[in-house]
Amino acid sequence: MTGRLIFVLGDQLSRGLSALADIDPCHDVVLMVEVREEGTYVPHHKQKIAFLLSAMRHFAADLRAEGIRVDYVRLDEPENTHSFTGELARAVTRHKPQSVVLTGPGEWRVGEMILTWPEVLGVPVEVREDDRFFCAIRDFAELSSRGKTKRMENFYREMRRRTGFLMEAGKPVGGKWNYDAENRKALPKGHKLPKRRRFTPDATTREVMALVEDQFPDHFGDLDRFAWPVTRAEALQALEDFITHALPQFGDWQDAMKTGEDFLYHALLSPALNAGLLTASEACEAAEAAYTAGKVPLNAAEGFIRQILGWREFVRGLYWTEMPDYGQTNFLNAKRPLPWFYWSGQTKMHCIAEVVRGTRQNAYAHHIQRLMVTGNFALLAGIAPAEIEAWYLAVYADAFDWVELPNTHGMVAHADGGRLGSKPYAASAAYIGRMSDYCRGCRYDAKARTGANACPFNYLYWNFLITHRDKFGANPRMALPYKALDRFDGAEQAAICADAEDFLAKMNTPEGEPPAQMSLGDW
Repeated sequence: MTGRLIFVLGDQLSRGLSALADIDPCHDVVLMVEVREEGTYVPHHKQKIAFLLSAMRHFAADLRAEGIRVDYVRLDEPENTHSFTGELARAVTRHKPQSVVLTGPGEWRVGEMILTWPEVLGVPVEVREDDRFFCAIRDFAELSSRGKTKRMENFYREMRRRTGFLMEAGKPVGGKWNYDAENRKALPKGHKLPKRRRFTPDATTREVMALVEDQFPDHFGDLDRFAWPVTRAEALQALEDFITHALPQFGDWQDAMKTGEDFLYHALLSPALNAGLLTASEACEAAEAAYTAGKVPLNAAEGFIRQILGWREFVRGLYWTEMPDYGQTNFLNAKRPLPWFYWSGQTKMHCIAEVVRGTRQNAYAHHIQRLMVTGNFALLAGIAPAEIEAWYLAVYADAFDWVELPNTHGMVAHADGGRLGSKPYAASAAYIGRMSDYCRGCRYDAKARTGANACPFNYLYWNFLITHRDKFGANPRMALPYKALDRFDGAEQAAICADAEDFLAKMNTPEGEPPAQMSLGDW
């Protein structure tokens, strides 16, 4: 009889995982499974599936090299039931363990599965806390009870105090908590970007890529540019590359966008972080050490640490303390289906076409592309929250429900009524034109508010303000745009609404509608 069956999920690829902390190699067995259910509950990007399967196989090999017994079920094994519950049941039959041990999952739906396992499996199931985060869920709930989580900024300051990152004598280094105002510069013309470290697929990854093409042929995304780190060693190299070559200028240009440049100064670490190949603490420690050594400016180090210590921890805490009700809200009553051009990229709006192209090729887009291009359009167009959420969850390699749902539901769709952000992240073409070169050479005129040549972002933006004035008219952070709107005469406001209505009615035809018999894989 096996001692314990330790179940390791695909986003728990950390040797310091709580479930592995006291493993007994002589008696315990680690179970890892590749199941179709996890690859298809949304149509995940081919690179996302390949990244996780390759990282899982490499992690299993590392455990075996330590002398740990690993029962690894591959996707194409004939007996595979293709569900977590089914594979656990088969493993319990094989090994007859005294108990099943696992670290708590990152996703609510998996947590609901786990509740059924003691009865289904017929053995005790021990669920341990995921201590790879700075703030435990119970601590977030306690902070919430004291009003410390009403806004991310308040929570972030509390976490700075608790961890000591960029703190000196109880005060923030440099005298300010947040340097975001210094991190909104557009790239200068002719600016030379650093060459980013990418990783050539090894034999294991190539085997997985072939498997994904065979098993998920109709899923969105290209595999030929796969270059993600899939091992702990590669993830550490990626971290070092970012700290050395990109972080020094990350602060200034973290909000910039440029045609044909998919990575700029961004970390490209979120897939490795969210899968467990890196820890949040070592990423923050590396950034702080670079600042202390005088290698990066304060606005860069603080901006990066805030994304991890502040925002990443905040959305996780919000997710686990407010689910499942959180994801059911729809404050703006948005109901339109997601346009097909989110999958095809076939739209005359150059900004969206460019972001979808990068997403297809890399399973990645940086946070401003997600929030202020595809996200902004979905907000202005009234796309149903569940539809845009499913898209983000499917297409990005770093997207897991705990991090994707709050960001999309709250920040993108403002479906939570302001729980995550005090105002909607709505903007006209002026913002995109200021922060990118996307508007140059676009079919649409970024300066026109109405008419056949006007950028849809413009009349959709002003139509959004008109439509939802009852919700945002009294919001002090929306005072300036409403003051600007009130300078438009009645005829112009009517033209804005008419153009928006006409565009939205035709949004999926002809340029955005999929041809008959086409699937995601054809794009």
